[in-house]
This record gives sequence, C-alpha cells and structure tokens, in this order.
Amino acid sequence: MARVRPLRRRPRIALALAGGGPLGAIYEIGALCALEEALAGIAFTALDHYVGVSAGGFIAAGLANGIGPRAMCAGFIEDSGAPEVFDPAWLSVPAWGEFLRRARLLPALAGTALWQALWQGKPWLQALEGMAPVLPTGLFSNEEIDRRLAALFSQPGRSNDFRALHGRLTLMATQLDTGRAVAFGSPGWDDVPISRAVQATCALPGLFPPVTIHGHTYVDGALTKTMHASAALEAGADLVLCLNPLVPFDVPGVAQGGLAAVLSQTFRTMIRSRLEVTMGHYARTYPGSDIVLLEPDPRDPELYGANPFSYGQRRRLAEHAYQQTRAWLRAHEARLAPRLARHGVALRTDVLHDEHRVLIQPREPRSLGSALQRLAAVLDELEGKLHPA
Repeated sequence: MARVRPLRRRPRIALALAGGGPLGAIYEIGALCALEEALAGIAFTALDHYVGVSAGGFIAAGLANGIGPRAMCAGFIEDSGAPEVFDPAWLSVPAWGEFLRRARLLPALAGTALWQALWQGKPWLQALEGMAPVLPTGLFSNEEIDRRLAALFSQPGRSNDFRALHGRLTLMATQLDTGRAVAFGSPGWDDVPISRAVQATCALPGLFPPVTIHGHTYVDGALTKTMHASAALEAGADLVLCLNPLVPFDVPGVAQGGLAAVLSQTFRTMIRSRLEVTMGHYARTYPGSDIVLLEPDPRDPELYGANPFSYGQRRRLAEHAYQQTRAWLRAHEARLAPRLARHGVALRTDVLHDEHRVLIQPREPRSLGSALQRLAAVLDELEGKLHPA
C-alpha cells in the first residue's frame, strides 16, 4: 500500500515594522514599495501577521486594512489627490487640553512653593521642584490620529476592530505606570479600537501626551523594544520581514552638528544596540523561522542630513529608500533567494535589475518663460484693480 504524504501547510509570513518618526515612516513606505514589486508570491495587504511599533504601527494598521504600499505612497508621500491623504498638520496642533489641565494646577502649586520658601525657609530651587506637575506631558495633540484613522478604517471593506481583520495585527505600546510592553490586538487587548492603539504606539514622550485606555496610560512602544518581531514568531510565523529605518551613522564629525546631531546619534545607537541583542535572541529561540532584516546603510549621506521629524523632503527620501532597498536586494540576491524560496517567495530578477525603475516620477520643472507669463498676468490683474484708485 502506498504511503500517503502529509500535506504541507502554507508558510506563514509576517511583517514587523519599527518606528522612527516621520522619516522612519517615509523610509518604510519607500522600502515596502520596492519589496512589493521585487518579491513574487507575497501580497503585502494579505500577510498572516503585522507587527507595528510607533510610526511602524501607523503603516502596519494601514496594510492590515488593505491599503497597499503604493496607495500609501500616493497619500502619504506624493499628496497626489488620492482620497486617503495624510496631512502633517494633524500632528502639529498644540495640546491645548493638556496645557489647560496643567495650568489649573498652577495656583495651588505656586502657593505651596511660596509657603515653603518664605515661611518654612526652604531653598527656592527645592521649593520650585514641587511645581513640576505644571509642565505638560506633551507639546502636540495626537487625538487627530484616532479621529482620522477611525474614519478611514470605518469605510466599506475595512475595520477599526482587530478581531474583524483578515490577518492578525499587533500594535505595541508601553504602559507608562509599569514600563511593560502591551500588545494591542492580542487576546485580552483586542477590544481596543485600532485607531486608538495606533495613537498609543505613536505617543512619543515629550512630543505627544500619553494615551489613556481602560484607565491606564500608554506611550510609544519603542521604549521597551525596537522591533517586537517576537509577537509574530511566537504566533508561529515561518518568515518575518523586518524593517528598521533608524541606524547610527558611520560618519566623521557628528559632534560638529551640535546638540541635535549628538542626541540623534545617541538615540539611534541605543535603538540599534537593542536590536542587535534582540535579533541574536530570535535566531537562537526560533531556529526554524527565517528572519530578514532590512536597514539603511550607516554611511548613507542622504539620510545623515535628514531631519527625523521633517516631512518636507518626503518625495526625495521615499525615492531614496526605494532605490536603496532595491540595491540591497541585488547585493544579497544569492543569499536571500534560497531563504525566500523555502516559503514560496521568489525574487523578480528582471524587476530588480531594471535600472530605469523609479518610485516617484520627477515633477516637471517650471520653465522661466511660463513663470514670466504668470508674473505678467498677476501684474496686469493688480494694475487693473489699482487703476480706478
């Protein structure tokens, strides 16, 4: 009697996205567009598991809701009239509510400080320490993230409910009172709206106020771990694609850039050193899974001069991330191809080696003649309005 071979189950593929502010989101969108067109046998809107931290949570939630990398590029990067356009003004609204709540504490705390300094003889600096609660916990409001994403994910074919998604979505945040990582979307944490969980994982301390959910406060998930790919590995992922947009720069003279450059390099070094330890742990703990980590080149001068919180150079930086990811795939093609093939994924070599591919078409340069014509028209209109006077 012939022996019946057991059916091989379909490989489970996951995506883990780290944070990095607006620059990190821009880089990840450009890189995902390159991966989407270069990898055959994988659909980035139909993966088994998405794990997102901070800005990566914003993108992971969109992918899990069927918004592909190219659609994100149209709305987030190109602002090309797409119906789903990200407006950076969402994140630049001062946290007026937080300011007001803190200001209400001022009279009582100021009175206490004066009493301690004038009548109890306490040094002024020590007396003023008691006024620390007056300082706001964040400069900008992040409530618009919840409102806008709730509306976006409530459209037909999408959901703001973790439990209604086709694939699994995990958004990592840090519970402020305990310092512990919380996986929104996992059992027991899946009743939280996705939009609210994105707001929590993006709540960078100092920039945005902590987010209150079920009576507890939450901040950026990157405080506890850079990538959190273990959420997908523990769930049985066979292949995990990881994107980390922040690496320390390998360039001379960082200190010459002043305090901002020193703090940026310090933050990047901490993020990367934690990730190195974590990736080593993953390799030992999950030997049967393949983990592919994509990161920028530490010697990349284009990213070195970019502001992590800038949105103005998004077109150029997204195109750069797209091309750098394509270059990385070509450089690692021989080693990467067999690892991907084990999970039914293949590299499209014709696409990878097409030197003419671009993500964003350059805008038409405005000619001097057309500019002069527009200027003449404006002057004629101005003269017509001033002539009666």
